[in-house]
Amino acid sequence: MSTLTGSCLCGRVRIAVRGQPKRIGICHCTDCRRESGSAFTFFAVWPSDHFEHKGETGEFSGRRFCPECGSRLFSTNETETEIKLGILTEAPTSLVPTYELWIKRREPWLLPIKGAEQHEEDRP
Repeated sequence: MSTLTGSCLCGRVRIAVRGQPKRIGICHCTDCRRESGSAFTFFAVWPSDHFEHKGETGEFSGRRFCPECGSRLFSTNETETEIKLGILTEAPTSLVPTYELWIKRREPWLLPIKGAEQHEEDRP
């Protein structure tokens, strides 16, 4: 089983995730835009038991971040962990989005991802 690793900008928080993600997406919703400070968020979801992290994190509305450098990192619950893929050590990643959420908020200059499901809002 392969392992992906990553960290926050300052390196105080490190993550590791094993195996393939359950799903990979891009979200254009207002919350994701504000959280990322960008036009969308690129993320993947793994089973929570395939995820581990080291280092103290802060939390806002279930979203974890590094309290030192402010990097947005992950959200987790008992069953699933969503990781912001920009924190992965290897870039670019081989992970390709299979769906886009909240495309009604997508910037008009961004093209749909070829082959990815398109959802006006959340997934059904």
